[in-house]
Amino acid sequence: MSNKNKGKKGIVYSTNPAFKYESDKIEEFETRAPSLQKLYVRREVRSGKPTTVIKEFIGSKEDLKDLEKQIKQYCGVGGSSKDGEILIQGELMDKIKEFLHKKGYKTKG
Repeated sequence: MSNKNKGKKGIVYSTNPAFKYESDKIEEFETRAPSLQKLYVRREVRSGKPTTVIKEFIGSKEDLKDLEKQIKQYCGVGGSSKDGEILIQGELMDKIKEFLHKKGYKTKG
């Protein structure tokens, strides 16, 4: 598939010149204030290794990346963010919850 057609779904071909394709792009929301967000923190095993996952962040990808970077620096570990989730290496639920509470976030899980 060519790059110009990536992200389009539903219709293979249309002769209607006014037709608008649906896009697979995930909508970015305006980032809510930390006091208005409730993040879900849980321990999971991914590829046989313990991982702490933070879900339900509402905001832009840049803000998600910034929060991920701050958590990684605070905990001194590696991690990544994708699909609106932050993945942190290791079992660090208590430390991450403590950090998020200091930043003003509410947590569950």
